[in-house]
Amino acid sequence: MPYKYFHMHAPQQPRREATLMTKGDPKKVIFAFAFPIFLSQLFQQLYSTADAWIVSKYLGDDAFSAVSSSGNLIHLMISFFVGASMGAGVVISRYFGAEDHEKMSKGVHTSILVSLICGLTLTLAGTVLASWIPGWMSLDKEVIPYAVPYLRWYFAGSLALVMYNTFKGVMNAVGDSRRPLYYLIISSLLNIFLDWLFLGPMDLGIEWAAIATTISQIVSALLCLAQLTKKDTVYALSWSKLRMDSAILKEVLRYGLPTGVQNSVIGLANVMVQTHINTFTKIGTAACGAYARIQGFAFLPITSFSMALTTYIGQNLGAKEYERAKAGARFGIWASMIMAEIIGVILYIFAEPLVGIFIKNPESIAIGAEQSRIESLFFFLLSYSHCLAGIFRGAGKAVIPMFVMLGVWCVFRIAYISVAMKIDHNIIWLFWAYPITWSISSLIYLLYYLKTDWIHGFERAST
Repeated sequence: MPYKYFHMHAPQQPRREATLMTKGDPKKVIFAFAFPIFLSQLFQQLYSTADAWIVSKYLGDDAFSAVSSSGNLIHLMISFFVGASMGAGVVISRYFGAEDHEKMSKGVHTSILVSLICGLTLTLAGTVLASWIPGWMSLDKEVIPYAVPYLRWYFAGSLALVMYNTFKGVMNAVGDSRRPLYYLIISSLLNIFLDWLFLGPMDLGIEWAAIATTISQIVSALLCLAQLTKKDTVYALSWSKLRMDSAILKEVLRYGLPTGVQNSVIGLANVMVQTHINTFTKIGTAACGAYARIQGFAFLPITSFSMALTTYIGQNLGAKEYERAKAGARFGIWASMIMAEIIGVILYIFAEPLVGIFIKNPESIAIGAEQSRIESLFFFLLSYSHCLAGIFRGAGKAVIPMFVMLGVWCVFRIAYISVAMKIDHNIIWLFWAYPITWSISSLIYLLYYLKTDWIHGFERAST
């Protein structure tokens, strides 16, 4: 889409690399941006699912339990840095929408340098702590020998994972969601092939599943880096400009830290839930792990629309297109909720055969199917909460989702589970924690959305 160039700082040919979301039909603009993200998330989920299936096929249910139970802890340690990088996306999209390319460039270089430092820190911390983590999570003693090497090698690729998400965030912030899709497809297919090669014909151990993931993450990060260093792009990365601008860094931290804390809060709650799940032996761990792989498909429209809304709101509020921002927000919320609920109905109907793709134990399949039937029909509430969080992030109000997630998805959820498990140690009560907390957070978001001036609050914060 055409847009005016900032007279001193714009590259000569940026149009083909970025999309200004302040022009055109909001529905078409949001959908055109969200669809590549949807496809990229689909491929990511497919290769994650294939990874789990290959581990289960060649190494058995214990190895599958190790990979599944490790997922929540990996999310906890990585999600803070990934969430914090989203603050950079808000800043970049805001200045791109305002056509201030000089400040946008400073945002790009500041965020990449911060992510480089964070990625190195996470890599070191994760590999050092890998030996102790399974014990902290009360994993079954038969599962721990698989979990330790898997975690150690997964965290060895943390730098590549953090940098890929940062690079992708930069491109998404200027409306380029297609290239990250292409790069993810390449890395996903590579990861599936390497999983099969290492665990099948080569008959190697579980750590090679993590090594395959690390290799594919490095490839996707390098592909993004090659795009970012092209000199004719509006977001061009120049190594000589790689420094922290103090004013931009404050903005990135103001928007990014609450999101990072929010993601970590969700991750912490999930780790606590996983610890309770592990008390139901490896049968419960495998069941919930299989369901989690299936549930990931419900997150596809949720993630794609929430990310699209963050960029869309940021650009339009930066351009002072307030009514346009509201119209796009309404469309994104409804589209995401409808798509998520359709997937939920499918999971409800086909619960047993879908869970049975990953595990063979009949008792585990029955537990996983029960979890699916309890949670899947409430996916529209999960979608609503995430979309509102994305809208508030784009509006510069990332603190709101942070407090909602901290209070409801962490403190209340953990308190509910702790009390319920003491009264009746039944895994069913654990499953109900999710629909209950999704309902409460959705109600809070709805009241805030309707009762507060979140649009012009952004304008005042930006002056």
